[in-house]
Amino acid sequence: MPEMPEIETIRRSLEPHIKGKKIKKIDLLLERQIQWPTPGEFVFRLLFHTIEELERRGKYLILKMDNNISLIFHLRMTGQVCYCPPNTPMPGHARIIFDLSDGSSLVFADTRTFGTLYAMKPEELPQIKGLAELGPEPLSAEFTLEYLEKILAGKGGRIKSFLLDQSNIAGLGNIYVDEALFLAGIHPMRSPGSITGEEAEKLFASVNKVIADGINDGGTTFRDYRDGNGDKGSHQDNLFAYGRDGEPCRNCGTIIEKIRVGGRGTHYCPVCQVLE
Repeated sequence: MPEMPEIETIRRSLEPHIKGKKIKKIDLLLERQIQWPTPGEFVFRLLFHTIEELERRGKYLILKMDNNISLIFHLRMTGQVCYCPPNTPMPGHARIIFDLSDGSSLVFADTRTFGTLYAMKPEELPQIKGLAELGPEPLSAEFTLEYLEKILAGKGGRIKSFLLDQSNIAGLGNIYVDEALFLAGIHPMRSPGSITGEEAEKLFASVNKVIADGINDGGTTFRDYRDGNGDKGSHQDNLFAYGRDGEPCRNCGTIIEKIRVGGRGTHYCPVCQVLE
């Protein structure tokens, strides 16, 4: 699933192409991926309106229209939002096509069709529970060391699952949680409440670092992820833990192991991340 760096990369890559463009036609090739409102009302709210701003919140891509409607994309596992210049072929698995005023198109494509779209009035936004309950994001003014220490204190469970909870920190998924825990030297099975003050400082820095590095590398592509221009990211070449099970640790040479934590595949180094 695309995480914060991937959605931010998509936002940045789309912005120069579609900001200020008007939606002239909408082809709904798979209506069931529209979650709100009805397909007919979805088209009515967006047709002949201009894309004024492109925003992102956590893993949600948000297009603000000139009529105060928010066109929201949640890409989930295999969703893509890409720009197609005039007279160029549509990507495979196109599900919803927005034809724009200059002859170009904004295309939502999705192989496994788990992605969702919304056209929301401001007062309707709380209906998207996952969006309404998002915690602060890495690299934001709201995400501070003090905040992290506060939410860690006294918590049970596993730190891996805790960091995946979007109400704690928005935008982190499986890849970047594994990377942050590796850089902080914290075993993914540790309880949040066991994290010391020194470890919290390392975790705070590592969460911000892995997100910043992911954005700088244009995201992580293993299979489906592409940015708004259809290009792959390169961060997969710079990972320390995720997807490297059976390979030597870049720090100590120990073989990276893979376990399951909270039902999620989890990668770690048993020497650099000791379970205390």
